[in-house]
Amino acid sequence: MNADTGMKIVFGRAPKSLMAGGLLAGLAALTGCAPSSPPLQADRLWVGEHIITFDDAHADATAVAIAGERIVWVGRREDWRGEARETVELGGRALLPGLIDAHGHLSFSARTANLANVASPPVGAVGDIASLQAVLRSYIEERGFAPGEWVVGVGYDDSLIEEQRHPDRDDLDAVSDAHPIALIHVSGHLATANSLALERAGISKDTPDPLGGVIRRRADGEPNGVLEETATAPVRFSVMGGGDLSAADIHAALDIYASHGITTVQDGAASVAELLRFAQVADTDGLALDVEVYLAAMEPGFRMPLGQALGEYRNRVKLAGVKMFLDGSPQGKTAYLSEPYFVPPPGLSADYRGYPTVPQEFVDAKVAGFAAAGVPMLVHCNGDAAAEMLIDALDRAAQSAPLGDHRTVMIHAQTVREDQLDRMAAQGVVPSYFSAHTFYWGDWHRDSVLGPQRAQRISPTASTLARDMPFTVHNDSPIVPPDMIRLVWATANRLTRSGQVLGEAQRLDALEALRAVTANAAYQSFEECCKGTLTPGKQADLVVLSSDPLSMPAADLLDLDVVETVSRGKTVFLALN
Repeated sequence: MNADTGMKIVFGRAPKSLMAGGLLAGLAALTGCAPSSPPLQADRLWVGEHIITFDDAHADATAVAIAGERIVWVGRREDWRGEARETVELGGRALLPGLIDAHGHLSFSARTANLANVASPPVGAVGDIASLQAVLRSYIEERGFAPGEWVVGVGYDDSLIEEQRHPDRDDLDAVSDAHPIALIHVSGHLATANSLALERAGISKDTPDPLGGVIRRRADGEPNGVLEETATAPVRFSVMGGGDLSAADIHAALDIYASHGITTVQDGAASVAELLRFAQVADTDGLALDVEVYLAAMEPGFRMPLGQALGEYRNRVKLAGVKMFLDGSPQGKTAYLSEPYFVPPPGLSADYRGYPTVPQEFVDAKVAGFAAAGVPMLVHCNGDAAAEMLIDALDRAAQSAPLGDHRTVMIHAQTVREDQLDRMAAQGVVPSYFSAHTFYWGDWHRDSVLGPQRAQRISPTASTLARDMPFTVHNDSPIVPPDMIRLVWATANRLTRSGQVLGEAQRLDALEALRAVTANAAYQSFEECCKGTLTPGKQADLVVLSSDPLSMPAADLLDLDVVETVSRGKTVFLALN
């Protein structure tokens, strides 16, 4: 029994039904050619020269068969002796395991779909404060907001706005003083609000900075509208509460994920209410994709919900573990670093290093409690000082009891050092890198956040591979769209927006970049039994790409298109010809 979790949980690697299904399917595949056995029956047979299985036993496969929700046969086309209702000739296209969202936020993605898009290209059209204001005015007019109604936007990026600053309360008051306006920073770790929104949220000159957050202020002490980390909570809770997550928005978000070849989606910081909402929609409508839910576990009194099985799918929804945040955002300059920022935020000293969102004692207690209870953990650590907090906490937890096969995931791990990777490898930590940063904010990291030397090592995928450590990469959607092709391209090429290579030594080939969103991503979440490779007995999650990613220059990976996405044997996305 643990004070934080309230119960002892044994995390199963896979339901017995999945393991048994895999065994039976494997036996069927082996015996399907025997004279005494009936021909293997399949719903679909894919045939082609560009099948990437990520399974060494079937590395030369040119055919994959599925029946129902399972892969029933993988091998050479000439060895197929079964019967298939449909045969698909791939031609120049490639077949891979379904892509896995190693870290993202389904509920946040669903909620933001109808908000004002105040992002910069390629996601939005904002280039300066004036264009941001114009987008908001048009949004208010088109939606017909009545005076007093909240106006919320998402995705503004001070690193890409011409003025190179956050819009403040005066900028937003100029849009409207009749509507409370709140904008969520592209990182998700900051927000900015107009005067009416600050008033509604109860934030004034007399409001102290909360633990783990900052209310940015004018010279006279009045809030200037910009809020950091935990200081954003009053505004965020006012406009994005738990009761407005509609079934339509959930399905629309899942459709977007499916269009990018994703068959398993993560909600990496959900509330219990959001978990229950997913389950309700799944029971009522069904879901097109598998959804893994990690509960935000930052409240001191957090307890795992009773009556919710851990590690098992029910109608495609799985309570997978918990999520903790130890620091903030590097592009927002709130991540907790061991060395100062290259250019500190306005008004701060040259030795500014960011800050942790919680004290070390909190981290130690949470990590020890969840590890002892067998609850998988995602832990957000962008800065290397935050990473040290997690590594130290795991070492302390191991002194009390063996950690076992815990697979704690260090989310983002943007600035982990070589010495930290050695310790993480020994501990069994799985880093999940936000390697899309190299494109979206690579120039900003080099020129303002970390400086040229440290920026070369953000998302050190090659250093991790050299240690034979499993790792994954992610988009952290909706921070950036769930575009898996761009993610793989960014991981392999590490090109910034300006076309410069950021950290050539950390580049990967396309095969390893794809492994990070298939086989490794399945391992990360204890699903290697049933996902991540094209193997008989595993779940029939597949994606068809327009060309073979292993036969093209890495620079051309962006030319790939997702042609079809198959989840549990059913086509959930099919590109129009």
